[in-house]
Amino acid sequence: MRTNEVTQPFKYEKIPLDTLQDKDKKKRRKASDSWGTIKRVWGYLAKRKLLLSLVLLMVLISSGLSLLGPYLVGISIDEFIYDKRTDGIFLLLLLLGLVFLFQSLSVFLQNFWIVGIAQDTVYRLRKDLFSQFHKLPISYFDKHQHGELMSRVTNDIDNINNTLNQSVTQVFASVLTLVGTVIVMLLLSPILTLVTMLIIPLLLISMRWITKRTGPLYKIQQKNLGEVNGFVEEIVSGQHIVKTFSQENRVIDEFEEKNNKLQLANFWSLLFAGYIPKVMNMLNFLGFGMIALAGGILVINGHITVGVIVIFTEYARQFTRPLNELSNQFNILLSAIAGAERVFNVIDEIEEEADELNAKEISSTKGHFVFDNVSFSYEDSPTLQNISFEAKPGQTIAFVGHTGAGKSTMINLISRFYNYDEGTIYLDGTPLKDIKRASLRSHMGFVLQNSFLFEGTIRENIRYGRLDATDEEVIEAAKNANAHDFIMRLPNGYDTKLDESGSGISQGQKQLLTIARALLADPKILVLDEATSNIDTITELKIQDALDRLMEGRTSFVIAHRLNTIQGADQIIMLENGRIIEQGNHEELLEKRGKYFELYKGQLEEYVS
Repeated sequence: MRTNEVTQPFKYEKIPLDTLQDKDKKKRRKASDSWGTIKRVWGYLAKRKLLLSLVLLMVLISSGLSLLGPYLVGISIDEFIYDKRTDGIFLLLLLLGLVFLFQSLSVFLQNFWIVGIAQDTVYRLRKDLFSQFHKLPISYFDKHQHGELMSRVTNDIDNINNTLNQSVTQVFASVLTLVGTVIVMLLLSPILTLVTMLIIPLLLISMRWITKRTGPLYKIQQKNLGEVNGFVEEIVSGQHIVKTFSQENRVIDEFEEKNNKLQLANFWSLLFAGYIPKVMNMLNFLGFGMIALAGGILVINGHITVGVIVIFTEYARQFTRPLNELSNQFNILLSAIAGAERVFNVIDEIEEEADELNAKEISSTKGHFVFDNVSFSYEDSPTLQNISFEAKPGQTIAFVGHTGAGKSTMINLISRFYNYDEGTIYLDGTPLKDIKRASLRSHMGFVLQNSFLFEGTIRENIRYGRLDATDEEVIEAAKNANAHDFIMRLPNGYDTKLDESGSGISQGQKQLLTIARALLADPKILVLDEATSNIDTITELKIQDALDRLMEGRTSFVIAHRLNTIQGADQIIMLENGRIIEQGNHEELLEKRGKYFELYKGQLEEYVS
């Protein structure tokens, strides 16, 4: 048993509600209010105007028939039961049966159509949200947990889906029933109507007190749920690291803390929401009692009939039932609005900076780069300062330096994941900002340190480099990356299924597949970010000649910590604190006996020892 396990029950009453308030002040444009969010969701619903009109028609019919039924029952009491008549009662019963039949049919049709509208709405919402992910800059994903973003695609949109399926028609039906009931009640007896209305102020006061607390709590609940999902996704992905450093107890404790916050938000939101049916039942009994008392007095004095009292008791139930349904649906709507706001927050995020108006497509490139006094700051923190160098076509440029020196930032600027602040980067004499991002990246190939494979076959993962490649070209690329032999040893060869973690093959083999993918793409500009860091020495020797063939005739940018892999680079740029401190080829830098020499000597001594 863990010594730090929580053994005491959670003390809800000791934690003030103020601690649950969301104090995260958003600086970006977002859905700022509930009505604004409702209008935006309605904008999605309104695209199916014809079906919505049919749904509203069915709601109108079902609401009208629900009012007609009790009225016919009251007539049967006054005209037949009270006077003990039997002629015509069977016709009235037949009419009642038809009323209930058509009411059921109209309810079925409205539910059938609203499901289609809800699914179409959620489909477009999910599509817009997923499309927005691809319009956001890389920096957005650097700042947000992937699991938390996934929660918006799954939990929040499912929340909207459930609400649209269950609540939209219910709200319309409740409003129409409420209005229709009041009108008929006024026609039958204004006095009893006034008696019935006496519960309205009590209801409004109670609902205002409850919803004033549930609304913010639902927002906090959705936020905490997203944080729990993001944390779980992060820990599951990094389970090897957790176990390697024996951090199981720490992450369990951290999860308990986040889970307690979610539990607390759920507790208070459900607690307050649970008051609603209790309040409504109390008001129902109060209303029935007042109607029975006032109605009895009116019957004794001959102002109304017994049938009117029966009709009123049923209408009183129909009057409070829509209020009850509206109050219950209001809580569900608040929860859905909280989820919709989280979805629209992403959709409203500032997209990746658009290409310049005069930005152009490039059909080909020589791969000639020039950095002219380039500087870049990440969130007001200077990252690169006054960087200048030239990469001629076909040259290999290696970036070296300690962690945080700016190596990865150089790659991010070259690929336009970030835009430089000052100076200019030229490609074939054209400023990089004057070239469309998609066009630039179509001429680039990437082999990154953290090899990523998609769920699918090995063949499909390699073909991702060029989707129109033939099977023969896929196999040739795998052979050039020295991946063919291990692929053929797998049970299904190139048709072996992989998940995104690449389970079933080693880390080095995954890297070989990513190299094969880059070979298949046949780019003119190549980026290698520690491409051999996860490969054993023997495998590294096997693929070194493949990498040489891959870089031949291409402008290549290499990030390397193992200096033995870049000795043949045309230029080695030593970075420190965002500045170039040394520059030259391997031999030239060794002769200078500067920082590069010290780094190389240290690695050589470490290797020999």
